[in-house]
Amino acid sequence: MNIKKINEDIYMLSMSIERMLFESMWDTPKGVTLNSYIVKGDKTAIIDGFIGWDGVPETLYKGLNSIDIDPKSIDYIVLNHLEPDHTGWIKSFLSINKDFKIFVTQKGAELVQAFYGDLVAVEVIKAGDTLDLGQGKSLAFHPVPNVHWPETMMTYETQTKTLFSCDLYGAFGVMNDHIFDDQMTAAEQMMYEEEGMRYFSNVMTTFSNMVEKAISKTEQLEIKMIAPGHGPLYRKHPQTIIDAYKRYCQYAKGFGKKEVTLIWGSMYGMTKKVVDLVIKQIEAANVKVNVLALPEASPSDLVLNVFKAGAVLLACPTYEYKLFPPMAHAIDEIGRKRISGKQALRFGSYGWSGGAEKELTQLFDNYRLKWDFMDSVEFKGMAREDDVKAIKNQVDILIQNLSNRVIEA
Repeated sequence: MNIKKINEDIYMLSMSIERMLFESMWDTPKGVTLNSYIVKGDKTAIIDGFIGWDGVPETLYKGLNSIDIDPKSIDYIVLNHLEPDHTGWIKSFLSINKDFKIFVTQKGAELVQAFYGDLVAVEVIKAGDTLDLGQGKSLAFHPVPNVHWPETMMTYETQTKTLFSCDLYGAFGVMNDHIFDDQMTAAEQMMYEEEGMRYFSNVMTTFSNMVEKAISKTEQLEIKMIAPGHGPLYRKHPQTIIDAYKRYCQYAKGFGKKEVTLIWGSMYGMTKKVVDLVIKQIEAANVKVNVLALPEASPSDLVLNVFKAGAVLLACPTYEYKLFPPMAHAIDEIGRKRISGKQALRFGSYGWSGGAEKELTQLFDNYRLKWDFMDSVEFKGMAREDDVKAIKNQVDILIQNLSNRVIEA
C-alpha cells in the first residue's frame, strides 16, 4: 500500500495492481491503482476505502496506523460509489469498529442494504448537503448519477478545494512515486492519456451523456485538486483532466484521433489479402492504423481502439449466411458501449452466398448507433482487380473525410 499526504490533514492510500481483469472482463495491460482518502478534522472520514486486492483487511488497517489513525476511531465512511473495489472491506471493518456512519445517496443506501443488510448506520445525503469534520474541514456532497452507477457522487472538501471524484476523471495505469500531474514524466503523461482513454471507453462510454452533466457540475466548483478513485491526482492543472473527459465524451459520439481502426477476421485468407493492401494504403497516407484481428483481440483493446479512432474499417467474410461470428460479437460489445456516429466502411468475401451485410445492418439498427457507413464492398471468393479498386477508392474517401472527425488532445 502506498500512503501519501496530499494536503493538510488529507491522505491518499492507494494499492497498485500490476494486471487484472477490471470488472472481471477488461484487461489492464498497464495495471490499475485503487485510491482511498482520509480527511482529518476533529472527526475522521475515510472516502472510498478498500481492503486491497491481496484480500487482507489488515493491509488497510496497517496503513491507517502508519499515519496515526486508529481504525477504531474513524467516525464516517463516505461511499461515493458502491462497487466492491470501493467497498469490499466494510464487513471486515465492522469487526473492529461498529460506531461509524456511512454517508451515501438514496440509491447508495439501497445498495448498502442489499450488500450488507442492517449491519451499518446510513445517512442519506442530497445535493449540497455538508458534513462538518471540525478544524475547518468540511465535506460537501454532489450526486452524479449514472457515472457510472446510479448511486455515484463526488465529495468536495471546502477548505482545501479538493474534489474526490470517484470513478470520474480516473484512469487505468499503475502509479509509482509520481502521483501528481506535475510530477509525471513525458512518458507517464502519454501512458495515462492512453490508459485514460482505455478506462473511459471500457467503463464510462455507455454513460457519456451523464458524464457530460457531471463535468458541468465539476466546473461550477472552485477546484485546486482532483483526486479520483483510480489513477493520478491533478493539482497543478486540474482542467487538463476535465478537458480530456470532455474530449472522450465526443469520441463516444463519432469523433476521434487522426487514426483509423481496422477490425478484421478471415477464415481462409481471402479477406486478409485485401486487409494487407488497405493497411499499406492507410500508412502511405501518414495516418495511424490500429489493427485488431478477430477473435484474438481482447474486448478492452477492441472497445478502446474503436472509441478513439476517427474512422473504422470492418473487414470479414460471410459465415453461414451471416456475419463472421467474432465480428458479430465485436459489434455487439461496441453496441453495448453505445459508441455512436463513427464513419465506417465494411468489406469482405463470401462463398456460396452473402448475408453478412444483412446482419450487420440489423445489429447497428438494434443498438441505434447511427454510424456513417459508406457503401460496403463484398466479393465472391477472391477479390478481383475491380473489387480491390472499389475498396481502395472508398478508403481514400474515408481518409479524406477523417479531418472532419478529428479532435486531438
